Amino acid sequence: MQTPAFPQPVRMTDDIWQIDLLEQGLRYRTGAYVIVDDKPTLIETGSANSHDALLAGLSAVGLTPQDLAYVVVTHVHLDHAGGAGQLMAKAPQAQLVVHPRGMRHMADPSKLWAGAKQVYGTKTEALFGGVVPVQSERILVREHEQTLSVGKRTLQFFDSPGHAKHHFTILSEVDRVLFAGDAVGILYPTDFTGFPFDFIAPSSSPIDFDPAAVHNTLDMLRELPFDWVYHAHFGKSLKHEAIDHTRRLADAFAAMIGRIYTPDITTQDVVEELRRLIADDLQRQGKTPLDMSVLDIDVVLDALGLVYYEKKRRGSNG
Repeated sequence: MQTPAFPQPVRMTDDIWQIDLLEQGLRYRTGAYVIVDDKPTLIETGSANSHDALLAGLSAVGLTPQDLAYVVVTHVHLDHAGGAGQLMAKAPQAQLVVHPRGMRHMADPSKLWAGAKQVYGTKTEALFGGVVPVQSERILVREHEQTLSVGKRTLQFFDSPGHAKHHFTILSEVDRVLFAGDAVGILYPTDFTGFPFDFIAPSSSPIDFDPAAVHNTLDMLRELPFDWVYHAHFGKSLKHEAIDHTRRLADAFAAMIGRIYTPDITTQDVVEELRRLIADDLQRQGKTPLDMSVLDIDVVLDALGLVYYEKKRRGSNG
């Protein structure tokens, strides 16, 4: 029986379920997806702190870690893959499927952890828990356009940088679904924000944001045969809405930091400007937002990413 403290998984299609991973104790924030096929497949593990919520969700759909054939992480940021080693220890028959650039970080997460500490400092362990390495022989790399058969489905993997260089997306053509991680924006449901509407915005990660790569990724994905985007944060949106909103706001983010950047700019300066930008964009859509600080779980990181991007861009351009 599932512990009542954990939310029930949501059936997305006949045999695909979303598990709320309760990231940082928050509902409707981060989700994993379980494909119940001949070879049961999990997409995203969340952080180590989400381990109990993940196990409860698997149990609720009739699975144990030992049933999993594949554990897929779209990219190796801790809120997506930090708990992979912990789960793999309980799933001895499973393979961990990663982007080529992610393999070394799953086998030896020391640099991944050090990078997270540069961003989160002393809060890192409290936010995410620890990280456990995965034996390299249990890691399966999927290159761009390679496939993986899990039963009636053949999953296809696409290199999808822009949010992170180590990011792929996963197409299930039979379901007309793209498992997008963070590559096609973040979907903010009303249950998370308290706003009377859902909306989508991009995520400019602290060291990898690249608006040109975002454009290239979205152009590629637009040509693929799917109707729905399954976001890690959080839930599903229509393909054209996810692509269009992510593209527009990624451009707006880049233009904004280019306009306001100075060498002594503070993170808080950018946070305040991002709040205004997102609020103004929503107003133009006829949507009236409420307290924008509810978005700061992402906006603060977005600000760090934009400052890093603009500083690097100006440096590379002389």
